[in-house]
Amino acid sequence: MEFDCGIDDRPEPASLLIFGLQWLAVSVPTILIIGKVVAGLQTDGSAVPYLQKLFLLISLVLLAQVYLGHRLPLVLGPATVLLVGILASFDRGSAAINASLLLGGLLLAGLAATGIIGRLKSLFTPRVITVVLILIAFTLAPTILDLVTGGGTVPSTQTFLFSLAFVLALFIANGFLKGIWKSPLPLWAILLGTPAYIALFGAVPLPPGETALLALPGDLIAPLAVPDAGVLAAFLVCYLALAVNDLGSIQSVGGLLRASGMEERVNRGVAVTGLGNVLAGLTGVIGPVNFSLSPGVIAATGCASRFALVPAAVGLGLLAASPLAIGYLASIPGPVIGVVLTYVMASQIAAGLVLAQEAGAVGAFDDGLIVGIPLLLGTVVAFLPPEVATGFPATVRPLLTNGFVVGIIVVLMLEHLVYRRTRS
Repeated sequence: MEFDCGIDDRPEPASLLIFGLQWLAVSVPTILIIGKVVAGLQTDGSAVPYLQKLFLLISLVLLAQVYLGHRLPLVLGPATVLLVGILASFDRGSAAINASLLLGGLLLAGLAATGIIGRLKSLFTPRVITVVLILIAFTLAPTILDLVTGGGTVPSTQTFLFSLAFVLALFIANGFLKGIWKSPLPLWAILLGTPAYIALFGAVPLPPGETALLALPGDLIAPLAVPDAGVLAAFLVCYLALAVNDLGSIQSVGGLLRASGMEERVNRGVAVTGLGNVLAGLTGVIGPVNFSLSPGVIAATGCASRFALVPAAVGLGLLAASPLAIGYLASIPGPVIGVVLTYVMASQIAAGLVLAQEAGAVGAFDDGLIVGIPLLLGTVVAFLPPEVATGFPATVRPLLTNGFVVGIIVVLMLEHLVYRRTRS
């Protein structure tokens, strides 16, 4: 495939701005969707400071990746796999979660710096990666359900019907739109879904009139506490999956662009991701990861220049510096966020199924069991009633009540122990 701009080419200023806006349009919805879910767990009643810190973190780590890390045109955003860990462990306190993010990031950076990260690839066969991709979506189903039925004073039945109609419209649009119009579809959904929701159900709360136009978020350093063994173990499993996600994203773009020095790019890129997660733990926000949707954006725009991401990173930083702008973004209704998250997770399931088909990962009945058993168990665990979850001992509760962790442990056991293949 030929591109108008190579990895290290610098487009003309006007073209650079246009390409940067395209990357920004792809980045903002993913940051907003995941960030707003986690921010909703905060107890201070305002999502604005949290989203400001998250936008600022993504901006800084993105610039670090462009100039110091993998040096590839790769978009960055909050790691969905960490969202699963945060939701499952939130009852243990945000300080313990922050410390787990910090320690997980340090481990990830250390594995990359020593080159050990490459050896982990053997654990993640196509069947395991298929389960990882699909399981993230399945175990987020309870969160999505809460979003699409939670309309505040609006009856849940009405918000669910709105969400159902909206998500169907979104997938129809996905089938008809092409190229540059299709890539930022989550952004179009937010821009069109919010006024549609307001027209049907009334106005949503807007930022107070005294909200500052420009101001940095306060309390940049978050509290830390020594996590118990269960919480830490659950997050280390999440970081194992995050490492594979990061590796796959870097390698997919590197392969598409035939980039040289891929081993160094992978090690440096994963190291920067790890350090970004350390910074996330220190500031109390969800950690970042390189996104695998980047090849589609590159193909749509025809620009493979890493420098096209610089205007996008600057734009994210400017948003982070404006409580008013973040306040308007935070006012997007929960059902709209839930619909867009449904679309994103359905796309992730599709990616997992395509991977399984292309790699021939499910060619026999046993292969189907390796994929199916952990998906079913993980989903069942994700929907465990609270009274069942609280019955487990506190030390193992974060592991046994985390559907993603349970599913990953089961698929690794099935793949490498129970149904172990003889490899040449």
